[in-house]
Amino acid sequence: MQWQWLQPGSSCTVRAYAKINLTLDVLGRRGDGYHALATVMQTIDLYDTLSLTLREDGLVHLVCTQPELSTETNLALRAAMLLRAHTGERRGVLIELQKRIPSAAGLGGGSSDAAAALLALTRLWQLRLTATELMELAASLGSDVPFFLYGGLALCEGRGELVTPLPPCWPAELRWLVLLKPAISVATAGVFGALTAHDYSDGSHTQAVCAALQAQRMPALSHLHNGLERGVLERYAEVAVGRAALLEAGAPFVRLSGSGPTLFTALADLEEAHRLWLRLQEQGYEVYLTQVVYPSAESLTLASVAAH
Repeated sequence: MQWQWLQPGSSCTVRAYAKINLTLDVLGRRGDGYHALATVMQTIDLYDTLSLTLREDGLVHLVCTQPELSTETNLALRAAMLLRAHTGERRGVLIELQKRIPSAAGLGGGSSDAAAALLALTRLWQLRLTATELMELAASLGSDVPFFLYGGLALCEGRGELVTPLPPCWPAELRWLVLLKPAISVATAGVFGALTAHDYSDGSHTQAVCAALQAQRMPALSHLHNGLERGVLERYAEVAVGRAALLEAGAPFVRLSGSGPTLFTALADLEEAHRLWLRLQEQGYEVYLTQVVYPSAESLTLASVAAH
């Protein structure tokens, strides 16, 4: 996560990047009610911006450019409150959240905001937390939050909270991403609740994609599998229509990100990707043209923040 001090020691700003799922194998339902997953996730250059300012009065307050998100259920605010409770920190913080990532879209915006808040506040409040502590706090906030403590490309397992970072090996054939967000929101719990045994897989799609990426090969499109896609396309007509629009406009393939409703495709050539983006925008769709992003040496990550 790109970050910088605004006023050293008292105020900072951080970018919270979105993600897409290149694969999402649903392995089955666990005894605790969650589903076991194997998924390859990648951060992309679509981001929210959080500005955090130290408060000595002990109050923790969040303001968002989307007022309906300025509530106690906001994951960035919950992350701040959880961190205070865990450490006994008495100082407060003002969190100003500029939203760009669509909400409830399968892009992990809320989870990324939570991870950004955890990392930035660990530094702002000068806390000494181990990587294990931060990962446990992140997992208690949501299954995707631990991934965003790393960013980049990663294999995520368990219910999503077991993260294995992968080297930066995104294929050149997938350089430019076009995202289409249908004009609906999708509840993740409802999507998982509607799964049938036919939607489960053995994880071989994710294994094959990891092997191809690490060999610096383009994965077979047949392995870019999302076990949630069938159910979402059947239950939400807007998603099926958006998928058809992408293909008709020239997308080489279309996949669902996470539980949706956002769909994505990828192209090697910027001009071709821009033409596709423009065609869809002219049809009135909410579309984004972006590419993958990786942490740099100066980024705010688990490794740069955790105490050793």
